[in-house]
Formats: sequence, C-alpha cells, structure tokens
Amino acid sequence: MFSIGDFAQYGRVSARMLRHYDAIGLLRPARTDPVSGYRFYEAAQLARLNRIIALKDLGFSLQQVGAILAEEVSVPELRGMLRLRQAELEAALTAEGARLARVEARLRTIESEGRMSADDVVVKRTGTVLLAELSGIAASYGPEDIGPVITPLYAELCRLLEAAGVAPAGPGLAYYEDVPEPGEGSERPAGGSEGKDAVVVHAGMVITEEALTKAGAKAGATADGTSDGTSGRPGAPAATGLGFDVVTLPGLDSAATVVHRGPMSRILPTSQNLAHWIDANGYRSAGYARELYLECPPDLEKWVTEIQEPVVRA
Repeated sequence: MFSIGDFAQYGRVSARMLRHYDAIGLLRPARTDPVSGYRFYEAAQLARLNRIIALKDLGFSLQQVGAILAEEVSVPELRGMLRLRQAELEAALTAEGARLARVEARLRTIESEGRMSADDVVVKRTGTVLLAELSGIAASYGPEDIGPVITPLYAELCRLLEAAGVAPAGPGLAYYEDVPEPGEGSERPAGGSEGKDAVVVHAGMVITEEALTKAGAKAGATADGTSDGTSGRPGAPAATGLGFDVVTLPGLDSAATVVHRGPMSRILPTSQNLAHWIDANGYRSAGYARELYLECPPDLEKWVTEIQEPVVRA
C-alpha cells in the first residue's frame, strides 16, 4: 500500500485533492488507520483515479463523474469521449487563434492609419486571363469567413490540376461577387451559408488553352458570358469534365493596386489604407477587389499578394 503522499505523487495529483475525493465518496482509500486517521491506497486504485481526472478534464462535474463511474464506463467508451473532447478543444483553439488574428489585424489597421504613401498605390489596367477555378460561398467578405472557404478550394484545385496534367501558367487569382438572387437564372456554387452578406468565392489559377487541349478539355465561355471577355459582371464558368471549371476572366479597365505582404488573415490594414487612398484621390470602388497571389511559400509571413480594386472616377 501507499501513503496518501506517495499515491498522490504517482497519480500526479495533490493530497488535498485525494482528501476531497474521499470526503465526497468519489475515491475512498483502501484503508484508513483507525488511530492516526492516515489514508492508504493500493496501486489498483490508480485506474479509477485516471478515469476521474480524464472525465473531469472532459468538463464533467465531480457529481457527474461519480455517476458515470458507477455505470462502469469501458475503456473504448472513455477513449471515444476523450477523442471527442480533444476535437472540441482543438476546434476551440483554432477559433481563438483566428479571433486573436482578427484582433491583431484591427490593431495593425489602427496603428497604420494614414501611413500609406501615394507611391504604394498604382492605378493600372489589368489583362484578361484564362482561369481554372473552383467556387464556393462564404458567409461574408470578412477574412474570418473567406479563409475557411478559399483555402480548401485552392487545395482541391491544385490536386485536380495535377491529376489532369494541367500545369498552371501563372499565379493564383481570386475574385468575388455577390450571391445571385433567386430567380436570376444562375446556379449557386455549393458550400457555405447564404445570408444577406454572403459572397461567391472564386479560387482560380492562370492556365493556357494549350494545357487544356493537351488534357483533353476546351476553354469555356468568358466569365461574363460574352465571347470577347472585355467587360461585365463575372458569371457562370464552363465545366471541363476534369472536376474544375474554366473561365476567361475579363481584365479591369482601371484598378487601384497595392501589394500586401504577409498572410491574408492580416489583409485588413492594407485594404482599409487602400480605401483611404481611393477616397482621397477622387476615385470610388466599382466592385470587389481581386487578389493576385504573386508569391505563396509555405511560410505565410512571406506571402506577396497584389490587391486589385476596380475603380472609377468619383
């Protein structure tokens, strides 16, 4: 047998905790000296202690723990409960990490207000590009909603392109549009919720017609449904039969562009500084900004993205 101090040491708990468990009947000592009142435990009782601590860490109250142990929870059942709790905790950590990133982005925005130089922004015309793309719906245009949608879209698109033998001919380019209203005749992309703030997310990679032809597919219609791809609101791309769509995305006649460095979760300071520049220089926005991913190494801090905001003179 072990003294309460030794048993506490083996169980990685405090002697005070063991006394409390004894007092509420959750873990009685194997023997209590009738004269000194000293508590003694057996090694076999470590199994019950382990279950108590595990269930407590799952979020159960000590009263609930006692009821569960009275039903003699099996090891597989306990393992399943622990794995479920592990998944919940990991999801909570991810959510809190994302929230921390959003707070950091807001702070950076506040700190950088008014710091963007006129040299940081270039107004230019962008060219028409042929894109292989996948689309989804994000609950809003905020980074916290765009990220969870666009990241898996790009992962799947890269997988499909590799499987089809279509090598990208340029960087990734993402563009956005409002979710079509019911009755517009456009089929909504799958995935995501469709609240009033929802947006369609298009995750694209620049490709060539030659690469498509070699893969046994053909380039589809333009993004606006026209044949020349010169203007208009992006619409339904053409299916290729390879698992992804193909669209000829018209260029922007006038785009206020700025380079963002770092992860897209911290895009807010850059985009709001761009908004200040647009307002201060006699322009107004003409739609959602596009994102041209110039450099995307594994280290997100080294990402380089060109933000392309369509603008017209105010």
